[in-house]
Amino acid sequence: MSAPSRSQTRTTQDRYYTRVSTEPALIERVEPTVWGSESSAGMFGAQELHGHAENGFSQVPQLLTPDEVAGYAAELDRLANDPLVRADDRCIVEKKSNEVRSIFEVHRISEAIARLVADERVVGRARQILGGDVYVHQSRINYKPGFGGGGFYWHSDFETWHAEDGMPTPRAVSCSISLTENFPYNGCLMIMPGSHKTFVSCVGETPEDNYRSSLKEQEIGTPDPDSLTALANRHGIAMLTGKAGSATFFDSNCMHGSGDNITPYPRSNIFIVFNSVENTCVEPYYAPKRRPEYIGARDFTPVR
Repeated sequence: MSAPSRSQTRTTQDRYYTRVSTEPALIERVEPTVWGSESSAGMFGAQELHGHAENGFSQVPQLLTPDEVAGYAAELDRLANDPLVRADDRCIVEKKSNEVRSIFEVHRISEAIARLVADERVVGRARQILGGDVYVHQSRINYKPGFGGGGFYWHSDFETWHAEDGMPTPRAVSCSISLTENFPYNGCLMIMPGSHKTFVSCVGETPEDNYRSSLKEQEIGTPDPDSLTALANRHGIAMLTGKAGSATFFDSNCMHGSGDNITPYPRSNIFIVFNSVENTCVEPYYAPKRRPEYIGARDFTPVR
Protein backbone atom coordinates (compact mmCIF):
# COMPACT_ATOMS: atom_id res chain seq x y z
CA MET A 1 0.00 0.00 0.00
CA SER A 2 1.59 3.24 -1.10
CA ALA A 3 1.29 6.73 0.33
CA PRO A 4 -1.56 8.78 -1.14
CA SER A 5 -0.93 11.49 -3.69
CA ARG A 6 -0.73 15.17 -2.75
CA SER A 7 -4.23 15.69 -4.15
CA GLN A 8 -5.60 13.12 -1.71
CA THR A 9 -3.84 14.47 1.37
CA ARG A 10 -3.81 17.86 3.03
CA THR A 11 -0.30 19.29 2.85
CA THR A 12 1.79 18.22 5.84
CA GLN A 13 5.48 17.78 6.61
CA ASP A 14 4.69 15.27 9.32
CA ARG A 15 5.99 11.77 8.60
CA TYR A 16 3.22 10.18 10.66
CA TYR A 17 0.32 11.99 9.06
CA THR A 18 -3.11 10.53 9.76
CA ARG A 19 -6.79 11.49 9.53
CA VAL A 20 -6.03 13.94 6.68
CA SER A 21 -6.34 11.69 3.62
CA THR A 22 -9.13 9.96 1.76
CA GLU A 23 -6.93 6.86 1.52
CA PRO A 24 -5.06 4.93 4.24
CA ALA A 25 -1.31 4.35 4.00
CA LEU A 26 1.38 2.15 5.54
CA ILE A 27 4.38 4.26 6.59
CA GLU A 28 7.61 2.62 7.73
CA ARG A 29 8.94 3.79 11.06
CA VAL A 30 12.39 5.45 11.23
CA GLU A 31 12.93 5.71 15.00
CA PRO A 32 14.33 2.82 17.07
CA THR A 33 12.14 0.82 19.43
CA VAL A 34 14.77 0.27 22.11
CA TRP A 35 16.64 3.50 22.83
CA GLY A 36 18.77 2.26 25.70
CA SER A 37 21.97 0.31 25.30
CA GLU A 38 21.67 -3.45 25.54
CA SER A 39 24.72 -3.36 27.78
CA SER A 40 23.13 -0.94 30.25
CA ALA A 41 22.25 -2.17 33.73
CA GLY A 42 18.64 -3.06 34.36
CA MET A 43 16.14 -5.84 34.81
CA PHE A 44 15.88 -6.61 31.09
CA GLY A 45 18.79 -8.57 29.68
CA ALA A 46 20.27 -8.03 26.23
CA GLN A 47 18.28 -10.92 24.75
CA GLU A 48 15.01 -9.56 26.14
CA LEU A 49 15.71 -6.08 24.77
CA HIS A 50 16.57 -7.56 21.37
CA GLY A 51 13.27 -9.46 21.37
CA HIS A 52 11.44 -6.29 22.34
CA ALA A 53 13.04 -4.42 19.45
CA GLU A 54 12.06 -7.15 16.99
CA ASN A 55 8.56 -7.96 18.22
CA GLY A 56 7.53 -4.68 19.81
CA PHE A 57 6.67 -6.24 23.15
CA SER A 58 8.08 -8.30 26.00
CA GLN A 59 6.38 -10.28 28.74
CA VAL A 60 7.43 -10.48 32.38
CA PRO A 61 5.93 -13.47 34.20
CA GLN A 62 5.19 -12.90 37.89
CA LEU A 63 6.20 -9.25 38.03
CA LEU A 64 3.93 -9.03 41.09
CA THR A 65 3.76 -11.51 43.96
CA PRO A 66 0.41 -13.20 44.79
CA ASP A 67 0.07 -10.98 47.88
CA GLU A 68 0.63 -7.86 45.77
CA VAL A 69 -1.92 -9.04 43.22
CA ALA A 70 -4.48 -9.49 46.01
CA GLY A 71 -3.74 -6.02 47.35
CA TYR A 72 -4.08 -4.29 43.99
CA ALA A 73 -7.23 -6.27 43.16
CA ALA A 74 -8.78 -5.00 46.39
CA GLU A 75 -7.75 -1.47 45.40
CA LEU A 76 -9.47 -1.88 42.02
CA ASP A 77 -12.65 -3.01 43.76
CA ARG A 78 -12.48 -0.06 46.14
CA LEU A 79 -12.12 2.44 43.31
CA ALA A 80 -14.88 0.90 41.21
CA ASN A 81 -17.30 1.08 44.14
CA ASP A 82 -16.37 4.58 45.30
CA PRO A 83 -19.29 6.87 44.40
CA LEU A 84 -16.98 9.89 44.15
CA VAL A 85 -14.77 8.08 41.62
CA ARG A 86 -17.80 6.83 39.74
CA ALA A 87 -19.08 10.41 39.42
CA ASP A 88 -15.71 11.71 38.17
CA ASP A 89 -15.05 12.32 34.46
CA ARG A 90 -12.04 10.02 34.78
CA CYS A 91 -14.40 7.06 35.20
CA ILE A 92 -15.60 5.53 31.91
CA VAL A 93 -18.49 3.08 31.90
CA GLU A 94 -19.39 0.35 29.44
CA LYS A 95 -21.58 1.46 26.56
CA LYS A 96 -24.13 -1.31 27.10
CA SER A 97 -23.90 -2.58 30.68
CA ASN A 98 -23.02 0.71 32.42
CA GLU A 99 -20.38 -1.14 34.44
CA VAL A 100 -17.02 0.54 35.00
CA ARG A 101 -14.83 0.09 31.91
CA SER A 102 -11.80 2.25 32.79
CA ILE A 103 -10.61 4.73 35.39
CA PHE A 104 -8.01 7.20 34.12
CA GLU A 105 -5.18 9.02 35.89
CA VAL A 106 -5.42 6.33 38.52
CA HIS A 107 -1.91 6.99 39.87
CA ARG A 108 -3.21 10.42 40.98
CA ILE A 109 -6.13 9.03 42.94
CA SER A 110 -4.55 5.89 44.39
CA GLU A 111 -1.44 5.98 46.57
CA ALA A 112 -0.96 2.25 46.05
CA ILE A 113 -0.84 2.57 42.27
CA ALA A 114 1.38 5.66 42.53
CA ARG A 115 3.89 3.50 44.38
CA LEU A 116 3.62 0.83 41.69
CA VAL A 117 4.35 3.38 38.95
CA ALA A 118 7.60 4.33 40.71
CA ASP A 119 8.58 0.71 41.42
CA GLU A 120 11.89 -0.11 39.70
CA ARG A 121 10.39 -3.36 38.40
CA VAL A 122 8.08 -1.16 36.34
CA VAL A 123 9.65 2.24 35.66
CA GLY A 124 13.17 0.80 35.54
CA ARG A 125 12.23 -1.37 32.58
CA ALA A 126 10.57 1.61 30.87
CA ARG A 127 13.76 3.65 31.29
CA GLN A 128 15.78 0.82 29.76
CA ILE A 129 13.54 0.66 26.71
CA LEU A 130 13.25 4.41 26.19
CA GLY A 131 16.85 5.26 27.02
CA GLY A 132 16.51 7.64 29.96
CA ASP A 133 14.05 9.47 32.16
CA VAL A 134 10.33 8.96 31.60
CA TYR A 135 7.09 10.49 32.77
CA VAL A 136 3.55 9.10 32.91
CA HIS A 137 1.64 10.09 29.79
CA GLN A 138 -1.41 8.12 30.87
CA SER A 139 -2.47 5.66 33.57
CA ARG A 140 -5.67 3.75 33.90
CA ILE A 141 -7.36 0.66 35.20
CA ASN A 142 -9.12 -1.49 32.61
CA TYR A 143 -11.94 -3.60 33.97
CA LYS A 144 -13.28 -6.31 31.72
CA PRO A 145 -15.95 -8.06 33.79
CA GLY A 146 -17.35 -11.43 32.84
CA PHE A 147 -20.49 -11.54 30.71
CA GLY A 148 -20.21 -8.07 29.26
CA GLY A 149 -16.71 -6.61 29.31
CA GLY A 150 -16.34 -4.80 26.00
CA GLY A 151 -13.37 -5.27 23.68
CA PHE A 152 -10.92 -2.76 22.21
CA TYR A 153 -10.81 -2.80 18.41
CA TRP A 154 -7.48 -3.02 16.57
CA HIS A 155 -5.49 0.19 16.90
CA SER A 156 -2.09 1.76 17.43
CA ASP A 157 -1.97 3.88 20.58
CA PHE A 158 0.61 6.16 19.00
CA GLU A 159 -1.80 7.03 16.18
CA THR A 160 -4.21 8.47 18.77
CA TRP A 161 -1.54 10.00 21.00
CA HIS A 162 0.06 11.68 17.98
CA ALA A 163 -3.19 12.91 16.47
CA GLU A 164 -5.03 13.96 19.64
CA ASP A 165 -2.33 14.48 22.31
CA GLY A 166 0.56 15.85 20.23
CA MET A 167 3.10 13.09 20.94
CA PRO A 168 5.85 13.74 18.36
CA THR A 169 7.33 10.25 17.82
CA PRO A 170 6.66 6.69 19.00
CA ARG A 171 9.16 6.89 21.86
CA ALA A 172 6.70 5.62 24.46
CA VAL A 173 6.02 2.24 26.02
CA SER A 174 2.98 0.83 27.80
CA CYS A 175 3.03 -1.54 30.75
CA SER A 176 -0.05 -3.71 31.24
CA ILE A 177 -0.08 -5.58 34.57
CA SER A 178 -2.65 -8.37 34.86
CA LEU A 179 -4.59 -8.73 38.09
CA THR A 180 -6.58 -11.70 36.83
CA GLU A 181 -5.53 -14.67 34.76
CA ASN A 182 -5.55 -13.96 31.04
CA PHE A 183 -7.01 -16.83 29.05
CA PRO A 184 -7.33 -16.97 25.24
CA TYR A 185 -11.10 -16.82 25.71
CA ASN A 186 -11.69 -13.95 28.19
CA GLY A 187 -10.63 -11.04 26.02
CA CYS A 188 -6.86 -11.28 26.32
CA LEU A 189 -4.54 -8.75 24.69
CA MET A 190 -3.68 -9.54 21.07
CA ILE A 191 -0.66 -8.01 19.31
CA MET A 192 0.70 -8.36 15.78
CA PRO A 193 4.43 -8.99 16.50
CA GLY A 194 6.60 -6.63 14.47
CA SER A 195 3.71 -4.34 13.53
CA HIS A 196 5.29 -1.54 15.57
CA LYS A 197 7.67 -0.96 12.66
CA THR A 198 4.83 0.26 10.43
CA PHE A 199 2.56 3.23 11.09
CA VAL A 200 -0.97 2.92 9.71
CA SER A 201 -2.33 6.28 8.58
CA CYS A 202 -6.10 6.32 9.17
CA VAL A 203 -8.91 8.13 7.38
CA GLY A 204 -11.60 10.38 8.86
CA GLU A 205 -11.10 13.73 10.58
CA THR A 206 -11.10 13.99 14.36
CA PRO A 207 -14.40 15.44 15.60
CA GLU A 208 -14.66 17.85 18.51
CA ASP A 209 -14.33 16.09 21.89
CA ASN A 210 -13.81 12.74 20.19
CA TYR A 211 -12.55 11.23 23.45
CA ARG A 212 -16.04 11.28 24.95
CA SER A 213 -17.13 8.49 22.62
CA SER A 214 -13.78 6.90 21.68
CA LEU A 215 -13.00 5.84 25.24
CA LYS A 216 -16.12 3.69 25.19
CA GLU A 217 -15.79 2.48 21.60
CA GLN A 218 -13.17 3.84 19.22
CA GLU A 219 -14.16 4.57 15.64
CA ILE A 220 -11.97 7.45 14.39
CA GLY A 221 -8.33 6.36 14.40
CA THR A 222 -9.03 2.69 13.73
CA PRO A 223 -7.24 1.09 10.77
CA ASP A 224 -9.05 -0.01 7.63
CA PRO A 225 -9.57 -3.76 6.96
CA ASP A 226 -7.06 -3.89 4.09
CA SER A 227 -4.27 -2.41 6.23
CA LEU A 228 -5.09 -4.77 9.10
CA THR A 229 -5.13 -7.74 6.75
CA ALA A 230 -1.76 -6.75 5.29
CA LEU A 231 -0.19 -6.46 8.75
CA ALA A 232 -1.76 -9.70 9.99
CA ASN A 233 -0.56 -11.59 6.92
CA ARG A 234 2.93 -10.16 7.40
CA HIS A 235 3.25 -10.59 11.16
CA GLY A 236 0.58 -12.95 12.46
CA ILE A 237 -1.31 -12.43 15.71
CA ALA A 238 -0.03 -13.30 19.20
CA MET A 239 -2.49 -13.92 22.04
CA LEU A 240 -0.86 -12.78 25.28
CA THR A 241 -2.05 -14.99 28.10
CA GLY A 242 -0.61 -15.47 31.57
CA LYS A 243 -1.16 -15.72 35.29
CA ALA A 244 -2.27 -12.86 37.49
CA GLY A 245 0.73 -10.71 38.32
CA SER A 246 2.33 -11.01 34.90
CA ALA A 247 3.09 -7.91 32.82
CA THR A 248 3.48 -6.99 29.18
CA PHE A 249 5.56 -4.03 28.03
CA PHE A 250 4.65 -3.02 24.48
CA ASP A 251 5.63 -0.29 22.07
CA SER A 252 3.25 2.60 21.48
CA ASN A 253 2.92 1.77 17.78
CA CYS A 254 2.06 -1.93 18.18
CA MET A 255 -1.12 -2.94 16.39
CA HIS A 256 -3.16 -4.48 19.17
CA GLY A 257 -6.70 -5.09 20.40
CA SER A 258 -8.86 -7.42 22.44
CA GLY A 259 -12.23 -9.08 22.04
CA ASP A 260 -15.36 -8.89 24.18
CA ASN A 261 -15.42 -11.03 27.31
CA ILE A 262 -18.44 -13.33 27.14
CA THR A 263 -17.02 -15.78 29.69
CA PRO A 264 -17.65 -15.80 33.47
CA TYR A 265 -13.98 -14.95 34.06
CA PRO A 266 -13.11 -11.26 34.47
CA ARG A 267 -9.96 -9.74 33.03
CA SER A 268 -8.64 -6.62 34.74
CA ASN A 269 -5.31 -4.85 34.49
CA ILE A 270 -3.37 -1.77 35.52
CA PHE A 271 -2.17 0.12 32.46
CA ILE A 272 0.69 2.65 32.63
CA VAL A 273 2.06 4.60 29.66
CA PHE A 274 5.59 5.93 29.99
CA ASN A 275 6.84 8.56 27.54
CA SER A 276 10.42 9.79 27.21
CA VAL A 277 11.10 13.24 28.65
CA GLU A 278 12.77 13.90 25.27
CA ASN A 279 9.45 13.23 23.51
CA THR A 280 7.07 15.49 25.44
CA CYS A 281 3.76 16.36 23.84
CA VAL A 282 3.11 19.51 21.85
CA GLU A 283 -0.21 20.68 20.42
CA PRO A 284 -2.33 17.95 18.79
CA TYR A 285 -1.30 17.18 15.23
CA TYR A 286 -4.76 16.22 13.94
CA ALA A 287 -7.41 17.26 16.45
CA PRO A 288 -9.19 20.56 17.15
CA LYS A 289 -7.83 20.77 20.71
CA ARG A 290 -6.04 18.82 23.41
CA ARG A 291 -7.73 16.01 25.26
CA PRO A 292 -8.10 16.50 29.04
CA GLU A 293 -4.90 16.10 31.05
CA TYR A 294 -6.24 13.02 32.82
CA ILE A 295 -6.08 11.28 29.43
CA GLY A 296 -2.96 12.89 27.95
CA ALA A 297 -0.70 14.37 30.63
CA ARG A 298 0.93 17.79 30.38
CA ASP A 299 2.97 17.29 33.53
CA PHE A 300 6.31 16.04 32.20
CA THR A 301 7.97 15.54 35.59
CA PRO A 302 10.18 12.41 35.49
CA VAL A 303 9.10 9.47 37.61
CA ARG A 304 11.40 9.10 40.62
